[in-house]
Amino acid sequence: MPIPEFIRTLRTRIGHDLLWLPGLSAVVLREDGSILLGKRSDNGLWAVISGIPEPGEEPVPALEREITEETGVVARVRALASIRATPVITHGNGDVAQYLNLNFVADYVSGTARVGDDESEAVGWFRPQDLPEPLAESTIERLTDARAFLDQPDDGPLLAR
Repeated sequence: MPIPEFIRTLRTRIGHDLLWLPGLSAVVLREDGSILLGKRSDNGLWAVISGIPEPGEEPVPALEREITEETGVVARVRALASIRATPVITHGNGDVAQYLNLNFVADYVSGTARVGDDESEAVGWFRPQDLPEPLAESTIERLTDARAFLDQPDDGPLLAR
């Protein structure tokens, strides 16, 4: 997984210590209800598309950029579905991080799903009843949150308590 340059710079100062970072994820949907997933190259798990915004970058444009860079798909963010803190994660290089993840629902606009960078081994569209395995636990939670939001949008995003 490529490490954003601002994190690389921070790591030269603090080593592998815990960093609290913003995270963005998208449950990208086509009109037929299929969901865009990528098989992560760092752990081999299928997951919704996610990323880290650059300092000063607004979440929605950052996420739309990440979706296109990682998958070749152009999508438009529709709504914020949930806000959750992830568990503490130790990455393969020893870096420790925890993310405040903003999970959005986005709609497919155009493009053909393809691997766009080295963050994914594969990308594709999957019907909710035919999701690939192994599926990241965080993706199961994000899909559940998106479904709950879509079922009750007037309730606003899910806020973990």
